[in-house]
Amino acid sequence: MKKIGFILAALIFLTGCSWGNKEIKTDTPTKKTETFFSNYQKLDEDVLEQLDDVVDNQETLTENQKLEYKELIKKHYQNLEYTIKNEVINGNAATVTTEIKVLDYSKIMKDADLYLETNKNKFNDSEGNYDIALFNEYRIEKLKASTQKVSYTLNITFTKIDNEWIMDSISDLEESKINGNYIY
Repeated sequence: MKKIGFILAALIFLTGCSWGNKEIKTDTPTKKTETFFSNYQKLDEDVLEQLDDVVDNQETLTENQKLEYKELIKKHYQNLEYTIKNEVINGNAATVTTEIKVLDYSKIMKDADLYLETNKNKFNDSEGNYDIALFNEYRIEKLKASTQKVSYTLNITFTKIDNEWIMDSISDLEESKINGNYIY
């Protein structure tokens, strides 16, 4: 009997983990969600391309600050944690509820803005004029020191088109949560 169990287990393994006609599906909303977050963690080419676009559009950052900021966000993505909580499929629509845990950059940014309000003269140049580059340097240093994490729940939605689950666009709100800069 043990021999039959071993042979059956070996057959399942060798035939691609199928049982009868039921194969383990890799095109499910949950699997697509896992791939989506894994791409952030491993700094997938598309993720890096989007990051480049976002950072390049930061007009108040110096070139050196852009490089530092980009490295901060890369580290942030690599440390992103996620847990799939639930998958609900209703016909050709699906929702995958996912909890993410990210560095709380929004708190750092809010604290820095409050500090600026009461200490604006600390960010003046040699001529006494406010210099946003000095303030950005301050914020970047605070972000580098950030260790506090925050958890968010995201509902990632999918639509089934031609028998394939396609992730719907992520809202700006969800994106801000992934980036750790959701203002709550």
